Amino acid sequence: MRYDSAQPSRRPRRTRRPRLTRRGRVTLIAGVLVLAGAGTLVPLLLLGEEPPAPRRPPQSTRTLLIPEGWRAGQVYDAVDKALGVPPGTTRAEAETAPLALPSAAQGNPEGFLFPATYPIDRTTTPRGLLRYMVTTAGERFGTGKVTHGAQRGSLSLYETVTIASVVQAEADTAEDMGKVARVIRNRLARGMPLQMDSTLNYALDRSTLDTSHADTRIESPYNTYTVAGLPPTPIGNPGEQAVHAAIDPPPGDWLYFVTVAPGDTRFTADYDEHLANVEEFNHNRRTAAS
Repeated sequence: MRYDSAQPSRRPRRTRRPRLTRRGRVTLIAGVLVLAGAGTLVPLLLLGEEPPAPRRPPQSTRTLLIPEGWRAGQVYDAVDKALGVPPGTTRAEAETAPLALPSAAQGNPEGFLFPATYPIDRTTTPRGLLRYMVTTAGERFGTGKVTHGAQRGSLSLYETVTIASVVQAEADTAEDMGKVARVIRNRLARGMPLQMDSTLNYALDRSTLDTSHADTRIESPYNTYTVAGLPPTPIGNPGEQAVHAAIDPPPGDWLYFVTVAPGDTRFTADYDEHLANVEEFNHNRRTAAS
């Protein structure tokens, strides 16, 4: 993110391994049933009874991992590849499938393709998998804790997921997620533009550390340098940790943040201190490039 006339205070993006919350895994029920069936065979043999007729082998089950923070386009491409369907098939299904989305989403599933590990087999279809993801998001985001937390902040569920998607894109740790969520809340309360590079990257369909002054002047509702308030939709699909940060951020007066080095994100309410942090970030960038 960048503020006023300061040099870009962009977060150095580290290569992430896919991360899932502990609650973000979908149980592979088919595998459990196979194991349970195998476990009943031993007592029958010990009793000398005739074993049951062989069952048809179960369908081969694989898994598809959807990491936290992936954009809808990345999910569509992954589903196409995993199911062996022509590119663009899942995107087309997303535009026509009846999905259990909030009315504010206007049929756009961005933000509600819940990140998890999904079982797939030869009977899985893009439409069925999309519905599974959205239904899972509804279950995880529709809990009393989330809905009441959103209401306490005078936010709708859709706005909460939108904030969570920015948090997911801007922070790596649970502590930083909470602080980024607080920065967003503080800026919204003051009528300040969010000025998040992550929303620009979404508008430009890219993922980069380098944001230019020209980028901050593009005409887009996702340009949070020039357009006040939240972006019109989520900018990715957040996990539960980011959603919980969005509904219950820690107290603090922070308005600025910059990651000066991996694992070292500085939060402050003082603009001059922020400029010093930005300069340290730029110095580290120049040193790394030399």
